[in-house]
Amino acid sequence: MSKVSVLVVDDASFIRDLVKKCLRNYFPGIKIEDAINGKKAQAMLAREAFDLVLCDWEMPEMSGLELLTWCREQDALKAMPFIMVTSRGDKENVVQAIQAGVSGYVSKPFTNEQLLTKVKQALNKVGKLDTLMNSAPTKMNSAFGNDSLSALTGGKPAVVGAASAPVNPFAKPAAAAPAPAPAAAAPARGLLNSPPVKAPAPAAAAGGGRGQGQLRLSSGNQQCVIKALSIKEALLVVKRTDSLPQVLESAVLDLEQGDNAEVARLNGYLHAVVAFEPKPDSEWLQLTFRFVDQDAQKLDYISRLIARGTAQKHFVPGA
Repeated sequence: MSKVSVLVVDDASFIRDLVKKCLRNYFPGIKIEDAINGKKAQAMLAREAFDLVLCDWEMPEMSGLELLTWCREQDALKAMPFIMVTSRGDKENVVQAIQAGVSGYVSKPFTNEQLLTKVKQALNKVGKLDTLMNSAPTKMNSAFGNDSLSALTGGKPAVVGAASAPVNPFAKPAAAAPAPAPAAAAPARGLLNSPPVKAPAPAAAAGGGRGQGQLRLSSGNQQCVIKALSIKEALLVVKRTDSLPQVLESAVLDLEQGDNAEVARLNGYLHAVVAFEPKPDSEWLQLTFRFVDQDAQKLDYISRLIARGTAQKHFVPGA
């Protein structure tokens, strides 16, 4: 029985490794190749047959949308399943991908179940799923929501201790601490697994004169305060919730810049998670968010954001 062959396309090696690890754990017999951008993937697709493509949207040289459009113009690739795995989960982006002929859409950050559901749906339509399921294990290791971490490390769920009276590190003495951001709604079945939901604006007390953004995790969205920012990483502070962020967890940081509210969707992972206060029931967490995008456009965006934020004293450069 021939192996099912999958091509993973993303300019971030962390995301490629995450996807490959997830697929290999669930489908031991699967064959996986990867490419760092659309141009490399195009060359591979021209000389080799693949049963499925999992592709990022924003990449240097050739974007995922451009690769998808090219594939649908080739007679041999018109019916090949093509799934977008991207932080571009807005409605207009989904519609654009559908019009270009996408087979499925997975929004970053994603869980193992979300990714595998889309993969199985796409392969089932072309009669390739049975080949994979015959070699699949009886159950997955997904005892908790942070499948990005478990896919890489096989980690265990975090234990959350009881929190005492909250202390807001940004509020003035008389200000009340902001309420925690609500968890994202459960993903709907269909093409899009989990579009980014705009979390409510944080209370004024949490601003403290620093930059603000939205952190998207598999467990939900959280407003965050940007303490420091560099080309490589951002230092964030978030309010602690029942679902603790996990080290190595895949995430997306949404930042706005300029009067036009231009939004940057920055892919990355949590490099470090520490208590903001020196006590076991700290109400606030400090996160080191490490960027994984290699897109020159995004690097330029971060540079402009650093310059603008520093000029307005929103955050400290050189995180």
